[in-house]
Amino acid sequence: MNVDVYLERIGATRSTGLRDLHRLHQTAVPFENLSIHLGERISLADSDLYDKIVTRRRGGFCYELNGLFAQLLSALGHDVARLGARVGDGPPFDHMALLVDGVWLVDVGFGAHSTYPLRFDSPSPQSDPGGTFTVVPATDGDVDVLKDGKPEYRLESRHRDLSDFIPTCWWQSTSPDSHFTRKTVCSRLDGDGRITISGRNLITTAGDSRTEEELTTDDALLTAYRDRFGLTLPRAV
Repeated sequence: MNVDVYLERIGATRSTGLRDLHRLHQTAVPFENLSIHLGERISLADSDLYDKIVTRRRGGFCYELNGLFAQLLSALGHDVARLGARVGDGPPFDHMALLVDGVWLVDVGFGAHSTYPLRFDSPSPQSDPGGTFTVVPATDGDVDVLKDGKPEYRLESRHRDLSDFIPTCWWQSTSPDSHFTRKTVCSRLDGDGRITISGRNLITTAGDSRTEEELTTDDALLTAYRDRFGLTLPRAV
């Protein structure tokens, strides 16, 4: 991995702190499941993640985004642990987040989530542009992450390898029961709001404002991906 090229991809430098790295990554690299609908193979191999996200300037979902971000943070000298999570009644390893330096819950792969890292060791409410978050103890040593009082996901405290997530990654990308196979989504942070393409709808949010535009042609859809996300796709999906 070329650290400096990765940092350039997200508009950062080696002196950028963890807080801003977290925000910049979500601004530059979209959360997207387009590979599933384009028939592209999803690989969690280090070189494949770097090629997709940095070289080809694509996005990905949690295993890809947090998987590669973990490599970057480790290369910058941070202590990084991968944690498995379950979203609602989803399967084990439904999601992957990062524990950084034993203190910070880092997650650039959940879509609309916190703009900045969250304290992992504090049950007090944490204000963030993305909402009010709490990280509280759950059963069996797990931890619940809540946004505005509603559950986001339940985290294991056990540290995992990226390879532990391969089976569920495969299930998420192939099963008709996975929400990722049912509809395309592409979303990134934009200031304190978000830009999202859900199916063929372009959704822009900022504060309490929300606008929605239907992209009725393939050309309009591909142009939106290019202009709003920097994605050049081989065809409309």
